[in-house]
Amino acid sequence: MCTQSQPSPDLFFDTVTAYQKTAALKAAVDLSLFTVIADGALTAAEVAGRCHAAVRSTRILCDYMTVLGFLKKSADRYTLTPDSAVFLNRQSPAYAGAVVDFLLSDHLTSAFDRLTESVRKGGTAEPQQGSITPEHPMWMAFAQSMGGLMMRAAEGLAELLPLEQNRPAKVLDVAASHGMWGIAFAKKNPKTQLVALDWPGVLQITTKNARAAGIIDRFSTLAGSAFEVELGRDYDAVLVPNFLHHFNNAECVRFLKRCHTALRPAGRVAIVEFVPNPDRVTPPQAAGFSLVMLATTPEGDAYTFDEYAAMLAEAGFENPTAHSLPASVNQALIAARK
Repeated sequence: MCTQSQPSPDLFFDTVTAYQKTAALKAAVDLSLFTVIADGALTAAEVAGRCHAAVRSTRILCDYMTVLGFLKKSADRYTLTPDSAVFLNRQSPAYAGAVVDFLLSDHLTSAFDRLTESVRKGGTAEPQQGSITPEHPMWMAFAQSMGGLMMRAAEGLAELLPLEQNRPAKVLDVAASHGMWGIAFAKKNPKTQLVALDWPGVLQITTKNARAAGIIDRFSTLAGSAFEVELGRDYDAVLVPNFLHHFNNAECVRFLKRCHTALRPAGRVAIVEFVPNPDRVTPPQAAGFSLVMLATTPEGDAYTFDEYAAMLAEAGFENPTAHSLPASVNQALIAARK
């Protein structure tokens, strides 16, 4: 006999108190807790000594991180989970802890403080145009913090989009930010010239990262709005990572037409995006990103594959395909210029 589950307030309380999880994780990152525990199985007292914190409070924090799934506990000793070892140990090349400063910045949190107003209005209640305001300072913080987290996904995209090896190639990285997407292509393809497009201040960070990656002799920049600056011609590939979701459908098509003009015949565009299923509620992380766009942009959204396919067709592209990327909730959508 089937029995119905009883109504429970658990989801309500878990959601309303989610700020406590956020605060605890931020404290652990601030204290370099995961980096300390990466050295081996440690007791709370050992962790406290290395983090310069009190023993009781360190034990409480470590236990809470274990409850959340960031640590494992055996007897009285703590170790990292595989995910924490990759993304929360400061010694890892994919360290993502710096992202906390961006995701918890006033630029983002203030938008969510005004979410009720945004829902009534139909778009961000933030001043001007929210995150798409020209040269918004949030993009400096984004560029400074997100590079390590994007590295593996960028390498995966470069594998998906091979370039001809018998001649020099040219790649445009739109909204280049930290530059990891384009840098991955330049490192994989030694004859590739990389052009990074972003706001002038952000490009200082992109350039620094290109120099550190050893590709500065094949690197140049375009400063300004991606909708206005002259893009150039004859690119083999145009990379559009996490950009189109900021705009409405018509603006996306307008920009993709600019990409079409900038590509050489048979050149390809590679879009990296949060792509929900047609039901718009799965998978959770991609579907939930629409709310971020509601809070921070006038008309942005998380678009489905079919919606992107229609945009691409209207802009003159054909045969779009979707691909998963390593260590990322994003998908890559690749299409060829007709």
